[in-house]
Amino acid sequence: MPRRILFVDDEPNLLMGLQRNLRSMREEWEMEFVSGGDEALHLLALRPFEAIVTDMRMPGMSGAQLLERVRELSPHTIRIILSGQSDRESVFLSITSSHQFLSKPCDPDQLKLMLARTIALTDLLENERLKRFMSTLKSIPSLPMLYQEVTRELSSDSASVNKIGQIIAKDMGMTAKILQIANSAAHGIRAEISEPSRAVQLLGLDQVEAMVLSLSIFSNLDTRVLSPEKVEQLWNRSLSIGRLAKLIAVAEGFSGRDLDAYQTAGLLHNIGELVLASADPGTYRMCEERTASSGLVRSQVETGLFGCSHAEVGAYLLGIWGLPTAIVEAVAWHHNPSRSAATQFSPLAAVHVACAFDTQLHPEDKEFGADLDQEFLERIGSRGRLEAWSQRCAQELVEEHLQ
Repeated sequence: MPRRILFVDDEPNLLMGLQRNLRSMREEWEMEFVSGGDEALHLLALRPFEAIVTDMRMPGMSGAQLLERVRELSPHTIRIILSGQSDRESVFLSITSSHQFLSKPCDPDQLKLMLARTIALTDLLENERLKRFMSTLKSIPSLPMLYQEVTRELSSDSASVNKIGQIIAKDMGMTAKILQIANSAAHGIRAEISEPSRAVQLLGLDQVEAMVLSLSIFSNLDTRVLSPEKVEQLWNRSLSIGRLAKLIAVAEGFSGRDLDAYQTAGLLHNIGELVLASADPGTYRMCEERTASSGLVRSQVETGLFGCSHAEVGAYLLGIWGLPTAIVEAVAWHHNPSRSAATQFSPLAAVHVACAFDTQLHPEDKEFGADLDQEFLERIGSRGRLEAWSQRCAQELVEEHLQ
């Protein structure tokens, strides 16, 4: 069934250009092209659309105002802003109502790729209630201590880009949000950004301060949703997986910025847990109780109760936020990498193996499940590398312990 996409721009020539450039997608997409916000809202009231792509500057109703209405009226719709470089300040005001951003003039191939990739993510989730929740999600709750630390640093007279980047890099929620913003093509950044410290450096201190303190792009975790013990377990495991995934990549010869995606994918691999807990605390607590009493792997219990696991939930959110594909893939398939299309070593392989190594180090975390997928490792030609990876990780851990 064709996916419906709505394009909104008050410039007729731009609309005609989009229509012409996207003609090859007519068999896959059912597209509507309209010249203003009122007309777009009228169509949305008549039938659902998987995605809306709108210009920022339009008379009457701006793109940001339109997407805020779409967020309220059609929360499952993926919201994308098209903007020129002169619209940067306006773009920042639309951060909480938009999922992704593209610069004008828009590269048709880039637009096709973004839309195809983002819409394909809808197949990861069949739970429409969760989709609606995530489409309206402005931020992911952050660890209270780190949230307070970053706001305190931003408010100080001696605020440091490096220090803020280091704080954000320890937290799942803040990392996901800052990477969403940094990977916006509207900010003039061409390469995919996979590391939060670099994202902060590229955006600049003034920009980050305005977004955090004025727009509240980060939020404090409500400890009534997750117990302090559960929070500590999740964060410690995420930091450990990120570190181990990076060490495995180092053992494969990667270095420098090439390591960014590996560490970040490890940090974010369980971010779906935070989303599930925020979306439905009652069912999440039931999931915890059933996991503890049944001895089943947590992802199996989650699928039974939510219709999906934290892996699909996390990948869906990071995908519609426009994070790099390698990170989204690692989050989606870290439990079942054979289901992916991967044929070579990548962050997915590193995170999958890191989960197994971490479970060996912390048997008390067995509820997460971490059996190695030998078929997958054989497929990517890495089955014989397990010993080398294990030795590299063990050596690093011993050295850390001795310091």
